[in-house]
Amino acid sequence: MGKTGLADPDLFQSVIEMEAGLIDADLGGQLVKKRIALPGRGKRGGARTIVATNRGDRWYFIFGFGKNERANIDKHELRALQELASDLLGQDDKALAAALEADELVEVDHD
Repeated sequence: MGKTGLADPDLFQSVIEMEAGLIDADLGGQLVKKRIALPGRGKRGGARTIVATNRGDRWYFIFGFGKNERANIDKHELRALQELASDLLGQDDKALAAALEADELVEVDHD
C-alpha cells in the first residue's frame, strides 16, 4: 500500500482479523476503519486504513494513512468514501474482473 510500507501479507492478515470481527470502527455506509501494524511501530504507530466491505467476500482497502500524517478523515471525505464503497460493492464479478485487468484494482496476494 504505497508509502505506508504495508505488504500483501499485512493486508491479508488484517482481512482475517476483520472477518473475525476485529475492526477499530464501523464508519457506516459499508466502511470500516482498521489499524494495521507497521514493522517496528506496532498498531498504535502504524497505518490506518479505510475498508469498503460487505463483511463477506469483498474487502477493498480504499484509503490509508499514517497516524503521523493525519488524525482522521473529515465528513466530506467520509461521504465520498461511502459513495465509492457503494459503487465498488455494487459491481458484479464481470465488472471486477475487467477492473483488475485494466489495473484499476489490485488484488491482494493471499497464497
